[in-house]
Amino acid sequence: MPKPKVLISRRWPAGVEAKLLSLYDATLNPEDRPLDTDAFRGAMQTYDAICPSVCDTLGSDILNAANRRCKIIANFGVGYNHIDIDAARANGLVVTNTPGVLTEATADIAMTLLLMSARRGAEGDRLVRSGLWSGWCPTQMMSSDVTGATLGLIGFGRIAQAMARKAHHGFGMKILYVKPTPADPEVVDDLHAERCASIDELLPRCDYVSLHCPGGNQTRHLMNAERLRQMKPTAHLINTARGDVVDSRALIDALTEKRIAGAGLDVYENEPHLDPGFLKLDNVTLLPHLGSATISTRTAMGEKVLRNLQAFFAGAEPPDRVV
Repeated sequence: MPKPKVLISRRWPAGVEAKLLSLYDATLNPEDRPLDTDAFRGAMQTYDAICPSVCDTLGSDILNAANRRCKIIANFGVGYNHIDIDAARANGLVVTNTPGVLTEATADIAMTLLLMSARRGAEGDRLVRSGLWSGWCPTQMMSSDVTGATLGLIGFGRIAQAMARKAHHGFGMKILYVKPTPADPEVVDDLHAERCASIDELLPRCDYVSLHCPGGNQTRHLMNAERLRQMKPTAHLINTARGDVVDSRALIDALTEKRIAGAGLDVYENEPHLDPGFLKLDNVTLLPHLGSATISTRTAMGEKVLRNLQAFFAGAEPPDRVV
């Protein structure tokens, strides 16, 4: 029997690509350029499986393609709000993701952003590189304490809990969280965490607020102008979740007017085309979606995709099926 035809939308770690090529009639993307809508629509007709990344948008205009051959969308990433799940379900498409393996790496980036925003790390780096630094003085670039401060987590899944462990056990931070249902009592006891009844209750109490909720219509602009006004003027907002969870213009206004002290962002609305207003601000740290970008994590993500594909083509249930 011929091997299933599989399309990989972007470059993967070399070792995983090699495994893929040995198992399937696979098409890679050596130039690593984003594919457009026409390319994906054509792929639906010519491949048995498509493996997109979180930067690829697979809407109904793609998933409803006529003469469809594709049977599985094996996503390289844990989030899948870039895939029209209703259209996938209506067309009988299986969709899988890669949960679990990127928890610690993404939590590390969230803590990195918190520390950089709190201690004005990116601003300090720019000052030194500019050649304008005149040397140490007692009042230069004074910033916010992290140790002993209060961290609020909106969402309390795997990544949020990993960040909370780093913050509480590493920096003695007090942990507040918002979650539709109470967290595991063992986790709560370990972190001495307190559950808030609502986001509105949590925001005014926090020195740092970190977002860990899924993207999509239900959470779009969850952090809007009204909620940003509920934060302390000394507080910082951290986002490693999805860009559309934050209203970019509202955040730019809040940072410009110093209604909050700072922000650390790894994700953006319409990325990579972030709002240029961010580039004019000193009190925001901007990273290029590095959350899972370690060699071991990205390799593990690719291995997860392979396990999902292997199960599907063997007639078994993919371990990370979401549809």
